[in-house]
Amino acid sequence: MKIISPVTTGNGAYVVHKNLERTIKNYHVCSYNPWWTVLPIILPHVCQLKKADIIHTTPDYGLFFSKPNIPLILTWHNYILDAFMRRYSGSIQRLHYATDLKWFTQISLQRATKMTSVSLFTANLVRQDLNYQAEIKVIYNGVDTSQFTPRKKPMKKALKVLFAGNLTRRKGVDLLPKIATRVQSHIRILYTSGLRTQKILSESPILKNLGYIPYENMPALYQEVDILLFPTVREGFALVVLEAMACGLPVIATNCSSLPEIVINGKGGFLCELGHADDFAEKINLLANSPKLCLEMGEFNRARVETLFTETRMMVEYQRLFEEVMDTK
Repeated sequence: MKIISPVTTGNGAYVVHKNLERTIKNYHVCSYNPWWTVLPIILPHVCQLKKADIIHTTPDYGLFFSKPNIPLILTWHNYILDAFMRRYSGSIQRLHYATDLKWFTQISLQRATKMTSVSLFTANLVRQDLNYQAEIKVIYNGVDTSQFTPRKKPMKKALKVLFAGNLTRRKGVDLLPKIATRVQSHIRILYTSGLRTQKILSESPILKNLGYIPYENMPALYQEVDILLFPTVREGFALVVLEAMACGLPVIATNCSSLPEIVINGKGGFLCELGHADDFAEKINLLANSPKLCLEMGEFNRARVETLFTETRMMVEYQRLFEEVMDTK
């Protein structure tokens, strides 16, 4: 059984599919630059799909990779076509999402053999917004708990808070300067430039730009900080949150989309009101003044990942799905 997975680089879906490639025999990722989607007619020529027994990709451009007599499995890693997300999109993006991308997605659904989603939230949103009635199997993302492990050093006086992600409004990056003005002076907010953005926020004694951090260096970065800050607007199922939890960090995130499926409010961190800088700053200051609570929340998160969100569990669920599809082919 040979599974070929065409997927764009520079996003969480790419990371998840590369992890599947590493753990599932005969699973091969065929990556391509997202700019190629400007001319999607070239996408069928990206990979040698005729040699595949199964094609596993994402719904947005799935139709371009579909082939007669080859099962097509689509995985929803996020959903951004609904009315709510328009306020976080530029004018060209809004036009693209409402016209060709929505049409591509709908045709992809019609051609899919099986549909999966990385969260209950995303699956339900797809059903509601696209009036999709067929089964969507939820397979939560998983993380390598041998690679992402807690640090052994105690919390330092200069508490470090990490924001990791693309520097966009969708990730809540516009809140960082506001949060920085509301936290205690000994706190430092470190931020990465993500996979697709290279801009720098306005200078501040509290904010520090780390630039681009290669994925293989992320475990060490998590181990150097004390808290993950994640004021995002919409997440299919945030891999960065799982990774931070596996490294024993408490998480301060937005109470939205799939995040309540990952973070248990009050036990593994705090879920804050969308766009509310005061709420995020208050929770950061609270943990900064309570090293014991910070440690307890981090330990809770590590145990939660080991129980529910391991990479092995994710791999087994996808492997079973692929085998089921082949058995009914």
